[in-house]
Amino acid sequence: MPPKKKGAKDEDLGLMRAARFGRVKNDLSMGFVGLPNVGKSSLTNLLSGAAHAEAANYPFCTIDPNVVRCIVPDQKFKYLAETWKPPSVIPAALKVVDIAGLIRGASEGAGLGNAFLSHIAAVDGIFHLVRAFDSDEVIHVDDSVDPIRDLDTIECELCLKDKETLSKVVEREKDKIRKEKGLARAVDPPLPEVVESSFEKCQKLLDSNTPDGANGEFSSGEVEVIRDWGLITTKPQVYIINMSKKNFIRKGSKWLPKIQKWVNEHGGGQIIPMSVEFEQALVDLEDKEAQQAFLNQCTEEAAALGLKGPQFVVKSVVPRIIRSGRASLCLQSFYTCGPKEVRAWTIQKGTLAPQAAGVIHTDFERGFIKAEVANFDDFKALHGGQPSMAKVKEAGKYRQEGKTYTMQDGDIVVFMHNVTASKKK
Repeated sequence: MPPKKKGAKDEDLGLMRAARFGRVKNDLSMGFVGLPNVGKSSLTNLLSGAAHAEAANYPFCTIDPNVVRCIVPDQKFKYLAETWKPPSVIPAALKVVDIAGLIRGASEGAGLGNAFLSHIAAVDGIFHLVRAFDSDEVIHVDDSVDPIRDLDTIECELCLKDKETLSKVVEREKDKIRKEKGLARAVDPPLPEVVESSFEKCQKLLDSNTPDGANGEFSSGEVEVIRDWGLITTKPQVYIINMSKKNFIRKGSKWLPKIQKWVNEHGGGQIIPMSVEFEQALVDLEDKEAQQAFLNQCTEEAAALGLKGPQFVVKSVVPRIIRSGRASLCLQSFYTCGPKEVRAWTIQKGTLAPQAAGVIHTDFERGFIKAEVANFDDFKALHGGQPSMAKVKEAGKYRQEGKTYTMQDGDIVVFMHNVTASKKK
């Protein structure tokens, strides 16, 4: 059976805990990480809806990272677009990078070694793809399928690279102090307590091959210090388990409980079982009726095994993967709607109204006056089929918010601003 789902609140807390070490930007990216031939390029193709990455059955077929933009599945946005029916419709997108396969010894230069690690350092979150299917046609770099061994290999290499980075941190921090205080190179200044505690906590986690990002009770001061160190294992991780089509349909694999146990012992994280084989078979049926017939057939196969109920209805997991990647980066959407365009804009959770306005145009942030905001659920319940906020306003559900307003996921917004040209001196 698939791993037991965590509550949404627990999952959100874990994601926020990992994402706090990342960059504060709206254009963040996820990167696929895994051994060669686990399905990274094939899944990247599926996520993007096009064959962008060369999917070939040999190690290192992906040398330079392939970057694709995946449309974020969003029922709220779809509803707004269908309501306004504008000529321009622009959904939110998630940037995903297909990174070359890693092998044991990468931290010391084996395989693509340092090139791989520089590519993963450039992304903001990790899709950790693990192979849990047997196939004589798809070779395994270690000649046998063992997801736990593969998980250990990847995590060990990432931790080893972070240990190397951490070994240079102390001297770098001391150089920073020397420069700030004008001290000679020969002087050995003491490190601030927050730097020492940050170093010790990170070192302890890395020594046990545990990612820094999802672990440890770091203070806000320690988070600020660690963020500057550029550690790979502070990035949020989503574990994707690539199973056979047969096991995906029956929602079971001998490896899933073992993988769940491993993840729990290494800081926890979201696990998404899926099957590239199944998803590819579905996509190859371009006709929607044929796709639905295929899904119905798969659901019937599950039912024949006694697996009945909503949880055993077979459907694509691709939308969930995209949404999970976006959630791991703590990204959310707000919408602007009108007769000419309906658009979803991407911001990070916790963004204030002026900064959200700045995503549209810097002048909007500079001359921010107020935000006129409607909650999506209020709009859907009240608009009466009309592409207008009139009935929402009549019901008193159309709000005016100021500079301290924290944007909520799904806000429908009109920003008021006023920017005057600076006077000539």
